[in-house]
Amino acid sequence: MGENMATPAEVRDVSITDVQTTRIGGNFTWTLVRIYSDAGVAGTGEFVIGPKAEAYVDFVREFLIGKNPVDLDARMTELYDHLSYLGAMNGIGVTAISGIDIALHDLAGKLLDVPAYQLLGGKHRDEVRVYCDVHAGEHLRDAEASDDDAPYRPEAYADKAEEVVDEGWDGIKFDLDSPDRHEIDPKNKHMNARAIDYREEIVETVTDRVGHRADVAFDCHWSYAPDTARRLASALEPYPVWWLEDVVPPENHDIQMDVTQATDTSICAGENAYRVEGARRLIENGGLDIIHPDVPKTGGMLETKKVADMAKAYHMPLALHNVASPIGTVASAHVGAASSNFLALEWHAREVDWWSDVVEENVLEPGRLELPDEPGLGVTLDRDVAEANLKDGEEMFDEP
Repeated sequence: MGENMATPAEVRDVSITDVQTTRIGGNFTWTLVRIYSDAGVAGTGEFVIGPKAEAYVDFVREFLIGKNPVDLDARMTELYDHLSYLGAMNGIGVTAISGIDIALHDLAGKLLDVPAYQLLGGKHRDEVRVYCDVHAGEHLRDAEASDDDAPYRPEAYADKAEEVVDEGWDGIKFDLDSPDRHEIDPKNKHMNARAIDYREEIVETVTDRVGHRADVAFDCHWSYAPDTARRLASALEPYPVWWLEDVVPPENHDIQMDVTQATDTSICAGENAYRVEGARRLIENGGLDIIHPDVPKTGGMLETKKVADMAKAYHMPLALHNVASPIGTVASAHVGAASSNFLALEWHAREVDWWSDVVEENVLEPGRLELPDEPGLGVTLDRDVAEANLKDGEEMFDEP
């Protein structure tokens, strides 16, 4: 067994001694969670897109200290019970628990001397497919700030697609809801025919340029009303779209089901469906073609595996949304490896040139992430890189 590893008999007597957080400023805020034990071993996790969620971690620390970290489902159930007491079963509280869950999988794996995927039932694959989220030119710039249409030309998207495919990526994704002059009033979530034609032209130009070298998905960020979503999805049916993502607002699952069932374009969503209960109706009623949870946001590793298993019963593929550092990304990869219906994992940090340096291991190659076989997540936080990129006012957490 590894250094400082508890023996099997001792594992049952291990207790959690502390929980700490710190925040790194990447292209998103990456909040790292570290859980300490009296065995001299610590586990590291991460949650993302959860402003002030570290306050919930502070709140539940007292419910974790003194508990055994290996009883993963029991620890998660207790935390969700406390969250219910506070009046919510989704959102920022679940995001905070997601980071705790990942840290516990890292800690439990180290204590038991097994990789985290083994705690989820074992792996179906040695590596997971990873796709690259791509921005075309000044893709997110306010269209009204300039009369220059260059960043929004369909050819700009195709140029960027070709550039990324040449780097070795065989799966890419673009935002399709960028600002443009054809949307008269984005707040009503309606697009006229010209706005839809413009997006169809982007899809046609990109997929023609890429050909069969890569699968191409398009993200809409919940931007459109049902009629617009149906017309857009219908317009894209002639093209080899991998999937069309988050096309309608997430609150009304009946609308999501209507849109999915009205088109042959593959529809993907799920990063705002918290826990398996939040995803249940979408899965059971054919509300999606592809389910798309986010491990460090919508429930953590154990909860996402439950979503994957439910989706598997309905022959629904699992793709994983991801905007995390290498810690959360590798945690997601463990879930993908352990889920037979896994399709692909997102990587959303092409513009962060120090992203890979956050951990000591080289975890990612274009298009693929090989699963570590070391105990826990199998990656080691580089404290120097993390500390150099802390958000203002943050301090590094303690050594184990």
